[in-house]
Amino acid sequence: MKIAGIGFRQSASTADLLAALQQTGFSKPDALASITAKASAPQMQQLATDMGLPVIALADDDIQGIDTPTQSPRIQARFGTGSLAEAAALAAAQQDQPNATVRLLAPRVITDNGLATAAIAQRTTT
Repeated sequence: MKIAGIGFRQSASTADLLAALQQTGFSKPDALASITAKASAPQMQQLATDMGLPVIALADDDIQGIDTPTQSPRIQARFGTGSLAEAAALAAAQQDQPNATVRLLAPRVITDNGLATAAIAQRTTT
């Protein structure tokens, strides 16, 4: 199962989120994931509808403390993790699967306008 973690600024459009996802090289994940506030945002819901994918909403605590390969000081200060996109992808892939192996397939990418980020994690069961 491949999960796309998505992070974005409020001013991002659905097209920005899609552009970030496309930059990962994985245009059709199995689900989208982000923190609850972003998962319920209109642009995330529209992207999910357009792609026919479920959205996994995570509590801020679900991503706190997750070690990520990329680091944003702003995200670290706000959420306690280096990358919202990477942490959301990893947390969602691990959710309800304590014996699963989870790894990042694509680390965080950022759109050219800086409004959206995406990362891809994969879960395999053992």
